[in-house]
Amino acid sequence: LCSTVTRRSYTNLRITYLLVLPRLRMHSFAHRSELKQAKRIVVKLGSAVVTRGDECGLALGRLASIVEQVAMLQNQGREMMIVTSGAVAFGKQRLRHEILLSQSVRQALHSGQNQLKDMSVPVLEARACAAAGQSGLMALYEAMFTQYSICTAQILVTNLDFHDEQKRRNLNSTLHELLRMNIVPIINTNDAVVPPPVPNSDLQGVNVISIKDNDSLAARLAVEMKVDLLIALSDVQGLYDSPPGTDDAKLIDIFYPGDQQSITYGTKSRVGIGGMEAKVKAALWALQGGTSVIIANGTDPKVTGHVITDIVEGKKVGTFFSEVKPAGPTVEQQTEMARHAGRTLASLLPEQRAEIICCLAELLIEKKEEILNANKKDMELATTLGRLSQPLINRLSLSTAKLNSLAIGLRQLAVSSRNSVGRVLRRTRVANNLELEQITVPIGVLLVIFESRPDCLPQVSALAIASGNALLLKGGKEASNTNKILHQLTQEALSIHGVADAIQLVSTREEVEDLCRLDKMIDLIIPRGSSQLVREIQRAAKGIPVLGHSEGICHVYIDSDASIDKALDIDSKCDYPAACNAMETLLIHRDLLRTPVFDQIIDMLRTEQVKIHAGPRFASYLTFSPSEVKSLRTEYGDLECCIEVVDSMQEAVDHIHKYGSSHTDVIVTENEETAEQFLQQVDSACVFWNSSSRFADGYRFGLGAEVGISTARIHARGPVGLEGLLTTKWVLRGEGHTVADFSEQGSMKYLHENIPVPQGSFN
Repeated sequence: LCSTVTRRSYTNLRITYLLVLPRLRMHSFAHRSELKQAKRIVVKLGSAVVTRGDECGLALGRLASIVEQVAMLQNQGREMMIVTSGAVAFGKQRLRHEILLSQSVRQALHSGQNQLKDMSVPVLEARACAAAGQSGLMALYEAMFTQYSICTAQILVTNLDFHDEQKRRNLNSTLHELLRMNIVPIINTNDAVVPPPVPNSDLQGVNVISIKDNDSLAARLAVEMKVDLLIALSDVQGLYDSPPGTDDAKLIDIFYPGDQQSITYGTKSRVGIGGMEAKVKAALWALQGGTSVIIANGTDPKVTGHVITDIVEGKKVGTFFSEVKPAGPTVEQQTEMARHAGRTLASLLPEQRAEIICCLAELLIEKKEEILNANKKDMELATTLGRLSQPLINRLSLSTAKLNSLAIGLRQLAVSSRNSVGRVLRRTRVANNLELEQITVPIGVLLVIFESRPDCLPQVSALAIASGNALLLKGGKEASNTNKILHQLTQEALSIHGVADAIQLVSTREEVEDLCRLDKMIDLIIPRGSSQLVREIQRAAKGIPVLGHSEGICHVYIDSDASIDKALDIDSKCDYPAACNAMETLLIHRDLLRTPVFDQIIDMLRTEQVKIHAGPRFASYLTFSPSEVKSLRTEYGDLECCIEVVDSMQEAVDHIHKYGSSHTDVIVTENEETAEQFLQQVDSACVFWNSSSRFADGYRFGLGAEVGISTARIHARGPVGLEGLLTTKWVLRGEGHTVADFSEQGSMKYLHENIPVPQGSFN
């Protein structure tokens, strides 16, 4: 009784909700991000999704996960409908079992023996299988949805039910009533009595569609019921420009009406009536009727458990059918353009790449008024909306001084770039007339994602140019105006040698998570921003290496032999507290407590308005202490820091290894032996003695610019400049040598002699 009352109450509330929010949308969604607004959704399950690989019986695990996702969306207040296949497969399983059982009984009675002869199962007629399987299929759905307190209803239709006006109105009325009562309709073609399909006259512009299979059924229902979104699940990732599995077949992210001529269709799936061509025609018909459509994979075990919810959340899954074609290229097309032009960039002479960088440096000065005006628009918008903290607004701001500094760094980089791509690292004479070289080459296509720092764009672009890498840039929308003008200037500089497409600015609605899935197109992701951004990218990246650091928990250790003047002068916290190389934890030797040195350090921090948090040991020494830290692994990013007490240099090292992020750590001491031990033992990307942690920067290191700071232990580490964006390849020059020549019976022996590398040598 209680559950019945609760369900009725929920239904009443839901009816009110639907009345308050009527469905006013008349057109399909233009972008994936809008799919979150979808209120009424049809999920179409193809035969390949519902049936097992042996085509006999149902794929229960897949069905269970699909039901769970549909139930989740239904309980969010959406109206869910399912168009399902599976009755024939389920019936085939049942009938085969019955026939085998019947044959075994007859043979046993006829022969009088327990041993049975080989039995063959006759070919089963599809209509009979459908009749035998439909009730079991529906019972399975009902049992699964009951686990989520959701009621289901079965509806069987044929083409005639849509051609007869009275039946069509009755069907429409029934579906609306079921949705009003919070019931999930489960619809299938009545395959036991289904008539032959009507010819394809409906696909020539007539406003009806013949029900030939569940694809056309789902499309017809979607238009009849004014559905927001139709999700068609199949056994492929989506629509490809040529048959999946063939060479160069590419998944189409967004498909537009009129693009049919660019598609080469393959054969239909292993089960089911229609193939991909039928799905596309049905999808386009539904799209014309105002319903958004996505074709996606419902059989991949890696994504089945969240494919439907991912689609509704707007993630890049499957092929999205849209009537709105963007003016510019897709991000996939941008990546291809960048890769192609990047290879030309890498083949330029070092002097030509340096010329491009110098041209960009000159443009930053020449066009500074345009840049600063664009930046002013971004600043005003950020201030008006109030979405950015003051440290982020500071990062967003550009000035004449910043542009001058950028130009100086770029010219410095141009000089060093002359000795980058194609540099010979080693030469070896493997044997007579067989020489081997290891040379530096670009990584490939880089994706740099950055927040609130438009000055990052010319820095990273110059590094990509110097290293011969193609580059995709994804900047924060808060700097969109500034990023746009800076990218235009970058392409203007690149155009002097015909490689303007090598650097692309992603300005579409692509989510960062979607970009991180382009593992076949992008070779390295470099995040520039908050620790949260870096962590999100590291989680989202699928098969693409990520170069960066998730946090900048930097330590300064004040040793017992420290100079108070040097300790006070080091500006690791107060110079720029939002930077990743700013101090977050101050470690103080126990002997300095209650000494003038300690008092002066505390007074200095208070003068600079630094909020102090006490570590556990520091708090234990004080009667009245500052607030105790919640965690010793905190990156404050503001005028805040933690103070903790240690007994020795070794204890400071152990603390850094336990709570630090391997970014930058500092010792302040006059004891050279202690300092050298600290420098050797601390396992961080940057370790300093008597100097600010803020020196951990590519420009300050003389790299000209940096793409970021890496705390990884392979490839580049610390501030990553030109060298960190290069990899190597091996070049072997011989005269018909074979491995057999060097076997025990061969005529040649390995020498492996090092050959001097000429200075300034290039491939």
